[in-house]
Amino acid sequence: MIAPSILSASFGNLEKDIQMLNDSEADWIHLDIMDGVFVPNISFGIPVVNAVNKLTDKHLDAHLMIINPENYFEAFAKAGADSISFHIEATNHVHRAVQLLKNLKVKAGIVLNPHSPVSLLENIITEVDFVLIMSVNPGFGGQAFIEESYKKIKALKQLIKSNHSKALIQVDGGVNLQNSTKLYAAGADILVAGNAVFSAPNPVQMIAQIRNTKKA
Repeated sequence: MIAPSILSASFGNLEKDIQMLNDSEADWIHLDIMDGVFVPNISFGIPVVNAVNKLTDKHLDAHLMIINPENYFEAFAKAGADSISFHIEATNHVHRAVQLLKNLKVKAGIVLNPHSPVSLLENIITEVDFVLIMSVNPGFGGQAFIEESYKKIKALKQLIKSNHSKALIQVDGGVNLQNSTKLYAAGADILVAGNAVFSAPNPVQMIAQIRNTKKA
């Protein structure tokens, strides 16, 4: 699956870009929420999620790069988020946060920063719907892909299999047509692509190409 990130969209003409995604093979629409505290950038919040929800029927995937994310789960769910992921480093109560998401009837995801080991997920991997592996340092779009991410994806895939978990693997950061084959082969299920999609001459075609990449 592919989840284009609207962080790279044109916010001066957001409705046009959402319509483009509606007409594309995009499975999810990825929403990067930044608070300027957990990450060194501020993006957008609940009003934009609500606005996007009114423009599309596609699955809205809210990635919360904020501290104490559980305080905002209900608001994002009400705004239209179908899945919500939060950083394992951003809360002291990971299991409780996952249960809050389950109670809200949204898909629950946990995010690992590049420096965070897969072993942190051992006691929660059977509870989550997906894990988001950051293949760049979170906070800004357009960064170069961290090559060590392939090993991390493979390790996560093994953890999922050994625990009989149904969790999907999502990858975000520096994803493009050049590395999508290796990412799918390593075990990724959902690729988040922002700059690669919205800077392409034909974004709809690029979405289709990344989504339909054959595994190596």
